[in-house]
Amino acid sequence: MKELSLHLLDIVKNSTAAGAALVEVFLTEAEDRTLTIVIADNGAGMSPETLSSVSDPFTTSRTTRKVGLGIPLYRMAAEQTGGSVKLESALGVGTTVTAVFHLDHLDCAPLGDLPGAAATIIQGNPRTDFRFTRATPRGSYCLDTREMRALLGPDVPLDAPEVFAWVTGYLQEQEDALNDPTQFPAYGAGI
Repeated sequence: MKELSLHLLDIVKNSTAAGAALVEVFLTEAEDRTLTIVIADNGAGMSPETLSSVSDPFTTSRTTRKVGLGIPLYRMAAEQTGGSVKLESALGVGTTVTAVFHLDHLDCAPLGDLPGAAATIIQGNPRTDFRFTRATPRGSYCLDTREMRALLGPDVPLDAPEVFAWVTGYLQEQEDALNDPTQFPAYGAGI
């Protein structure tokens, strides 16, 4: 995958397939130009045996194909920047995937369309709650579907086209503000 946001889509899909009611995504960019992405869910979780083999591309829970490349490709994307991927899981509790990327490394993929990926995740999983948090040395923002549900009420589903457009626009505004070099000229334009 050529963008980190595409990996994000893939890993979150694993969380929703595992029956998660809540998936939390944290993207934290540090001053040392590392990006840590944590995806934590309260889904079914994995047994120790499954957890130990999940990085094997020939281990998958899918019945439509015998190859699962999501975690192996994500691990490769992180490691080729000098970073890492760590998985923690417990049956009945959930799974946490933590990846570290070195943004200044030549082989680091761009973040890509984070607003579009987040909006697609929400629209494609309207019964699941998500919390997206992005923090950088330049500022931070958070979008929580539980708050959206409270404001919208029960008659407006999260997969409505208007909600998709609003989420995309809101997140794009937040990203634009974080990456505005006129606000943070010493730090640069971000990733």
